[in-house]
Amino acid sequence: MIVTIKDVAQRAGVSPKTVSRVLNNETHVRPQLRETVMRVIEELNYKPNMFARGLSSARSYLIGLFIYDPYWSGYATDIQLGALRRCRELGYHLVIEPIDPFVEGAAQQVVESVAGLRLDGVILPPPLCTFEPLLSRIEEMGMPYVRISPGQDMDRSALVEIDEFAAAHDMTRHLIGLGHRDIGFVEGIPTHAAAARRYAGFEAAMAEAGLTVNRDWVLPGLFTFQSGFAATDELLSRKAALPTALFCANDDMALGAVSAARKHGLEAPADLSIVGFDDAPAARFSWPPITTMRQPVSDMVASAVDMLVDPKYRRDAGKDGRKPAARLELPFALVQRQSAAAP
Repeated sequence: MIVTIKDVAQRAGVSPKTVSRVLNNETHVRPQLRETVMRVIEELNYKPNMFARGLSSARSYLIGLFIYDPYWSGYATDIQLGALRRCRELGYHLVIEPIDPFVEGAAQQVVESVAGLRLDGVILPPPLCTFEPLLSRIEEMGMPYVRISPGQDMDRSALVEIDEFAAAHDMTRHLIGLGHRDIGFVEGIPTHAAAARRYAGFEAAMAEAGLTVNRDWVLPGLFTFQSGFAATDELLSRKAALPTALFCANDDMALGAVSAARKHGLEAPADLSIVGFDDAPAARFSWPPITTMRQPVSDMVASAVDMLVDPKYRRDAGKDGRKPAARLELPFALVQRQSAAAP
C-alpha cells in the first residue's frame, strides 16, 4: 500500500500542510511537532512524491554537482558520496554533470542543458569553483551556487573550505618534528588555488624552522598517481643528494611516490618518508598506510548542500553591495600512519 501525506498527517495528528512544511524544512514549525512528524514519516516509511513537491513549491528538490576529475580520484568519489548522502537525508535528488573546462563552450552547454530542471542550486568543487566562464553563466541565470575551497574571490558566493595553508604548515612541522631537515615537495595542478596554498604553507613552515627549500626538490604534479610516480621517479634517478622526506600535495601523488620509491629499491619510511594530503580511502589501505592531513571532504560537500537548501544561506554574493556571502570553514586533522618516521 502506498503511504500518502494524508496518512502521515492523520497518524501525527496534524494537517497535511504541517507535514509539507516539515518536509520542506521550513523554519516556522515547533521543534517538538517537527520531531513527531519525522518519527511518523519513518514509522510509515513515507516517500514524498518529488514531482508533486516541486509543483506545490518554488523548489525542484534537485541539487546539481558540476565536477571535473578525469581520473575519478578518491577526492572526487568522496565529493559525490557526501553530496548524495546529504541530499537523500534531506529528501533531494542529486544531478551530477561532468564539465571539462578545457573544452570550448562546455560550461555553457552543460548549464543550458540542465536549465529546464530548475535546479535549486549547484555545488562547484575544484577546479570548477574558479572557472570563470562557468561562474559567469550560472550567475547570468540567477542560479544559487556554493563553491568548495575556491581560494580566491571569496565574497563572490557561499563557500565551504578548510585552511589549507595552515594544514600544509602543520604537516611540514610534523616532518620537521620527526627530525627531517631535507624535505621535498610534489606540487598540485598549477591552476588550482588549493595547490598554491598548500605549497605556501610548506614554504612558510620551512622558513620558520630556519630551513631552506631546495628548489631541485620541488617537483611538478597534477594531483594524480601517475604524476606523483613520475615526479618521484625523476627525483630518485638523479645522481645528486636526495631529501629524507617528501611531502606530496595530495594522497594520490603520495601513493605514486611510494610506488616509484619501490622501483628504485627504496621503502617508506625506512629510506624515504612520504606524506600526503586529503585522507583518501586508498591512503588508509595502501602499504604502508599514508600519513596525511585529513580534509573532511564529505562533510564539506554535505555543508554545501545545507547551504543550498536552508533559506538563511540562500543569499546573494557581496559583489554588488548586498550582504556578504556565507563562508564556512571546517577543521582539518593530522593522521599519523606508517609512511613517515624519523630519518
